[in-house]
Amino acid sequence: MFCGKWKKSRLETCHHQQQLSAHHGGTAKSSGHRAFKKLGLTDDEDIKVMLQGTFFWKVKTYQPQKQRLFQLLEDGMSIWFETRFKKARSKHIFSILHVESVREGYQSEGLRKFGGSFAEEQCFTIVFRGKRKNLDLAARTGIEAQQWVRGLTKLMDRCETMSQQEKLEHWIHGILHEADKNKDNKMSFKEIKNMLRIVNIDMNDIYAYQLFKECDKSNNDRLEEYEIEEFCTRLMKRPELEDIFHQYSGKDCVLSAEELQEFLHDQGEETSLQQAKHIIQTYELNEKARQHNLMMLDGFTMYLLSSAGNILNQAHAGIYQDMNQPLCHYFISSSHNTYLTDNQIGGASSTEAYVRALMKGCRCVELDCWEGSNGEPIIYHGHTLTSKILFRDVIESIRDHAFKHSSYPVILSLENHCGLEQQSTMAHHLKTILGDMLLIQPLDGDLSKQLPSPEFTSSLQEIRPLQAKDVVQISQELSDVVVYCRAIPFQSLSDALLHQKPSEMSSFSERKARKLIKDSGNFFVRYNTQHLSRIYPLGLKMNSSNYNPQEMWNVGCQIVALNFQTPGAEMDLNDGRFLVNGRCGYVLKPAFLCNNQSHFDPKVPIHRNGQHPIALTIKVITAQQLPKLNKEKSSSIVDPFVRIEIHGIPADCCKKQTEYRLNNGFNPCWNETLMFQIQVPDLALVRFVVEDYDTTSSNDFVGQFTLPLPSIREGYRHIHLLSRDGTSLSPATLFVHVRCRKM
Repeated sequence: MFCGKWKKSRLETCHHQQQLSAHHGGTAKSSGHRAFKKLGLTDDEDIKVMLQGTFFWKVKTYQPQKQRLFQLLEDGMSIWFETRFKKARSKHIFSILHVESVREGYQSEGLRKFGGSFAEEQCFTIVFRGKRKNLDLAARTGIEAQQWVRGLTKLMDRCETMSQQEKLEHWIHGILHEADKNKDNKMSFKEIKNMLRIVNIDMNDIYAYQLFKECDKSNNDRLEEYEIEEFCTRLMKRPELEDIFHQYSGKDCVLSAEELQEFLHDQGEETSLQQAKHIIQTYELNEKARQHNLMMLDGFTMYLLSSAGNILNQAHAGIYQDMNQPLCHYFISSSHNTYLTDNQIGGASSTEAYVRALMKGCRCVELDCWEGSNGEPIIYHGHTLTSKILFRDVIESIRDHAFKHSSYPVILSLENHCGLEQQSTMAHHLKTILGDMLLIQPLDGDLSKQLPSPEFTSSLQEIRPLQAKDVVQISQELSDVVVYCRAIPFQSLSDALLHQKPSEMSSFSERKARKLIKDSGNFFVRYNTQHLSRIYPLGLKMNSSNYNPQEMWNVGCQIVALNFQTPGAEMDLNDGRFLVNGRCGYVLKPAFLCNNQSHFDPKVPIHRNGQHPIALTIKVITAQQLPKLNKEKSSSIVDPFVRIEIHGIPADCCKKQTEYRLNNGFNPCWNETLMFQIQVPDLALVRFVVEDYDTTSSNDFVGQFTLPLPSIREGYRHIHLLSRDGTSLSPATLFVHVRCRKM
């Protein structure tokens, strides 16, 4: 319905957008100023203080070290500081993107232990994502500490609202800063070649120099300001997105709302014209285009890189499941040896490990309790060299962080090796420290009925300790605080199905659980429809390795406890399982695992209980900005390939992979289609893995992302990759096309 005048307007807008794109990116200063301006922080007093820099003490021992300067860089997203080891000095930079939280006062194990030389108002802690240790700092005054706490909080809020494009700009700025060896804000061809190696691409010298000269408008063999931006813009082009865009926009290179609606329909999204217009208003960068409800290539790219273009169904990102069913109807995120930060032979025990687990949505934590000095119970891995922490300190940390991430109930698994006197002390600490948070009475007055729901208990924000084990005699005081999940010896499935109460629970080693799955799969399924079962790793694993949790979930086991401190494929599966439903730590099991008359057996899934097998087709198209693995060797560039793994019932487990691409981690292209047939999709997890191919040794891990198959969206989707410890590798992404069809 567009007449010639409208068509001309669309083309003019397209031309204007292309002109804007040539200047997209920005130097350090301009991108930083844009960041401050967007948040209204240009004149923020706290940000000004951070830009000027402040001296802090790093609190690591009883004797404070020399003060170190900490300073916010002009990009608005990076903190610079200097450290000293013996006589050697080194400079460090960390990104605000990697900061999980900021705690004021003595709210870390380090500051509680070593911060006594400073007033509490002088102290604060920077908590990082992943396994990186906290940064405990003390300022000269409480005012300085508050300025940084407020400033960091504002910048972290800014990170939460950053688009993928802005994260990309931040990443580019860091690369440019690293490649500009003489810091003159100009780039020679040699520096450009160094930059290309840093970003993981081995570009042909002739082509690279040709591109360099095309951008060198001043013809002085140096790229300056907008010339650098133009070089980066050309480098960042996404031909695959241009092709998709032009399929729907036609030759005028502009999407109307109707054309965008057609694209969304092909994506499997039934979107109204009004919703398509809203998307344009949200993601289109050019004001003139927005006024006419038109979308340019850059806006289209922004949309596909946003959460709206994510492979994870955003409707599943929040709480979307029925939370009023009995606890035994949910998978529950559970930790084993929660106190450990490393292996179970000589690793450190820390209250911070509990905090990190709880902030990841873990809802069942383990406390190995042993006799301590001065009448105080301690927690550590008994008869090993692991360090010891006070039971009291752990309970205080749980109190402070149990419900900051999730409002649903927390289960304390007490493995008790204490005598009667210190058991009573444990009960005292539980009652006095947790107070009304501790559940000590049946919720409905009757323990013979089914277990309560997460929703019912979350309204009270309750914690339900498990009964202690490995002790002949239990003190009455400790016994009285256990209401649900009372630990009992397991005799047999037939006996338990007849006599075990809903409030009673048994624990199984991974070996025992596998035997039950093999010998009595369907009876184990029925048992788990009425009772909670806890699975734990074998104690003989010196490196605290994990078992595959999927085989336990296949029969409905709820408390599948893993070593959260041990990264790897098993923890990736756990993170993927609990990625959905608001990451609250509770995920509703499929209906056939909640029905106590179920005929389901994962070994022989002939009784599908309404299940519809599906054919899953995934076209792996490209990857973007994969991380460099060997940063010490600039010439080392990854040869990436993508493996897609299906984890589910035994018949569904499968792995397929693409070919590798030589010397390109920046924008490798595969365009390879991988196909899978899945019998029980409701249980399946899909794990996308990127590895660096090696002909002489094992392949190196680059990144991964795991999610439940029912939460995958069809169509063209970006996958935002995670590191080995589950932290973001932004701006690294995979770009794929997904189709799911019933068989």
